[in-house]
Amino acid sequence: MKDLPVIQAAPPGEAVTKGGALQIDTMVRDPERSAALMPEIVKALSRVFDPEIPVNIYDLGLIYDIVVDASSAVGITMTLTAPACPAAQFLPEQVRAAAAAVPGVAGVVVDVVWDPPWDRDRMSDVAKLQLGMF
Repeated sequence: MKDLPVIQAAPPGEAVTKGGALQIDTMVRDPERSAALMPEIVKALSRVFDPEIPVNIYDLGLIYDIVVDASSAVGITMTLTAPACPAAQFLPEQVRAAAAAVPGVAGVVVDVVWDPPWDRDRMSDVAKLQLGMF
């Protein structure tokens, strides 16, 4: 797996930066780059698992948004199942590394948010089936 750094800047006009670091909320979604990279990014994130729940984080509903800009920088907004989740120490880095390993991705920034809070309704039907919730 390649080790890409977090994007420190974007080409002019692609995204506004603050302090030299890419800000997810100012990234400009590019439909063409999104179409090219999103299927592989989702596939990569589907191989990352919450250590306490035997379901991948994508189907678990922990990924709230994925933005791909024209420079192929990726911004991921995610949450955890609870603020005190022990996975908070390493899960965001696993998400960053998984997305960064996708060929064509220029860099990744991950933002962990708590609003809206995660609940079971965010889980996909696949995850609910895996956990016997149907």
